[in-house]
Amino acid sequence: MNILLTGADGFLGRHIARALGSAGHQVRPVSRRHGMDFSRMQAEADWTALLRGVDAVINCVGIIAETRTQKFTALHAQAPMALFRACAAAKLRKVVQISALGADGTAFSAYHLSKRAADDCLRSLDLDGFVLRPSLVYGPGGQSAALFMRVAAWPLIPVLGDGQQMLQPVHISDVVAAVLRSLDPDATPQTLDIVGPQCMAFAEWLQTMRLAQGKPRTGLLPVPFPLALAASYGLRYVLPMAQPENLRMLQKGCWADPNPLVAFLGRASSPVRPALFFSDAASPCDPQGVPS
Repeated sequence: MNILLTGADGFLGRHIARALGSAGHQVRPVSRRHGMDFSRMQAEADWTALLRGVDAVINCVGIIAETRTQKFTALHAQAPMALFRACAAAKLRKVVQISALGADGTAFSAYHLSKRAADDCLRSLDLDGFVLRPSLVYGPGGQSAALFMRVAAWPLIPVLGDGQQMLQPVHISDVVAAVLRSLDPDATPQTLDIVGPQCMAFAEWLQTMRLAQGKPRTGLLPVPFPLALAASYGLRYVLPMAQPENLRMLQKGCWADPNPLVAFLGRASSPVRPALFFSDAASPCDPQGVPS
């Protein structure tokens, strides 16, 4: 298949592009590195030429924090919606949208609301649309995982409150597998949460990252939520991920039923293990779906 891949130079995009190439697909990449500014492509006409000869579209553009030039509304909502409408106009059926766990009726952050706007648009169109909503994705090359890795290596690990916020991390290999499965002719269009098989507390997630670096478990440094929230208003200017809304999302936690993904892939997703932090999406899997 000829596949248009937006966000091709990002963490997810790089892994997806490699997997598509290995599967024999031809990738037409869209990213700033390839000379296209996604945030400026907000009209159907901006996509018409790019869609000629394309069999499927995968949108994996995403940012976790806004900058002066990169805004949630433009990147997560307006440009994808223009792309999806252009796909419908071109009679191009297969579209895969990489959204986010929590971009549903409970969404409250600008991040999740912007993702949900594009999801709703895709679901409203006469397309074979797949909305894939990954939880916290880990694997080599992820910026958020790299930041957490550095924090986990400190002598004491700072955590939000008691550190018991619940997460359901998913390995990059399972996200890629879901994308490839969506491209199969017999795959039924749907909205699907892409999650790992187990929930774990944020503190335990950081301890696992510490073990992945060959370091023993260590003590925690609880940071009261009001103090962390107040500090984030200043810290966000030097550390873009330290946004107040990101702390609120972490405080809320996020998890989902893993069984629909198991049914979709025909196997279980990969449980968290220290070795997986350095395994990419091309790592071989055993019959249980665990990269070896």
